[in-house]
Amino acid sequence: MEVNTQLTQPITGFPEWLPAERLLEVRMIDTIREVYECYGFTPIETPAVEKNESLQSKGEINKQIYSLYRPNVPAEVDKETGLSLHFDLTVPLARYVAQHYGKLVFPFRRYQIQKVWRGERAQKGRFREFYQCDIDIIGEGSLDLLADAEMPLIIYEVFKALDIGQFVIRISNRKILQGLLHHWKVNGEQAEETLRAIDRLPKLKGGWQELQAWLTDELGLEGGICNALHQLLMEEETHASPLEKLRRMNVPDEIFQTGIAELQTVLESAESLNLPQGILETDLSITRGLDYYTGTVYETFLVGYEKVLGSICSGGRYDNLASHFIDRTLPGVGISIGLSRLFSTLLERGLLTPAAHTPAQVMVTIPDRRYLQKSFQVAGSLREAGFKVELFAQDSKHDRQLKAAVRKGIPFAVIPWPDRMEKEQSVEVRNLLDGHREVVPLERLAGFLHNIMGQGCSRPIHQK
Repeated sequence: MEVNTQLTQPITGFPEWLPAERLLEVRMIDTIREVYECYGFTPIETPAVEKNESLQSKGEINKQIYSLYRPNVPAEVDKETGLSLHFDLTVPLARYVAQHYGKLVFPFRRYQIQKVWRGERAQKGRFREFYQCDIDIIGEGSLDLLADAEMPLIIYEVFKALDIGQFVIRISNRKILQGLLHHWKVNGEQAEETLRAIDRLPKLKGGWQELQAWLTDELGLEGGICNALHQLLMEEETHASPLEKLRRMNVPDEIFQTGIAELQTVLESAESLNLPQGILETDLSITRGLDYYTGTVYETFLVGYEKVLGSICSGGRYDNLASHFIDRTLPGVGISIGLSRLFSTLLERGLLTPAAHTPAQVMVTIPDRRYLQKSFQVAGSLREAGFKVELFAQDSKHDRQLKAAVRKGIPFAVIPWPDRMEKEQSVEVRNLLDGHREVVPLERLAGFLHNIMGQGCSRPIHQK
């Protein structure tokens, strides 16, 4: 067999999974969707493309946009389309809310699970095409901080359901750092550049020293503000909570004090929502690099894989992202899971191992092609009973049919032997995991399978 490797070579940054891997990815998406819907979020889907001027409203990420271009049209036709692939789901959401403003009920709770595209440098764990799983709550005029407190609870429920390991959610409020910078007369673009630099702190090999050198040499920050930032970000007080530490700094800035008050409200509300102890930690270095966040910010880390994965779920509060599209104040809060990066790393590290190549729970074989109709009837009755069933339609020896089921990871085979079907109206059920066989009357087949699958004999989504 010859394969044209030039044509079949994978495209860097665009993941393509084998069936068992894709099945596992779909199961993860379904799990996330179920949790989102459990909290009352409704699904929307927006086009893969947006107008260029809409996407450029977000600012700094413009250089990563993939634009649609038609290279083969006649010379008199414009090759530019004025459209680009969306690089996240937040800008499409802002446009969607503005466009359908009069038809939506606020607070508007939406979830969106779609692919996005970014022209990043392709590298390990970084993709140019990937799934994002977002939720947002959009208010009209105002949005209570209880919405901010609900986000960590939803993050907790998602990752508990995914069952991929211990995790921690870190929270802060951007107003705290903004207020500190404002107090020291660091404003405008200089302030935004400082916040973006602080967001990179965990990734800097030189740590605080490298960050301080950049703040002073590149941004021109003076010693006083650098000392204050060091106290805020790096100095831990053993006998004081982060909130007590902030109050002791005694910064007489309204923005700073508002940030403290909002953070305290969100933490107390999260506790009242029964978020388990130890899941939510205050981390004042969390800023999120995107400049549209204005208050609460979150990052989520898989314990033991912080350096490898970075944040696996991030988000925060924004005052009015839709202002580019509509003259209404529409504050919101949301989170986003970068699923493709998380999924690929979990596979690579062996934290997820695909366990099946098919969603089928049962393989119905055809032991004798003269009795095809019997196999069709058995398969149809099981599907009506709610089972996922594959019928082996290829004309093959019976042993080969069973081997194919085993290779695919199908846990059970139902074999309608002609003599049993004629004399007893029964079939053989074979457990392909342990080899156990049992003859079951047709009228009891669905109940029998439900019973043994309910006892944990069914094929797992993944193996750890």
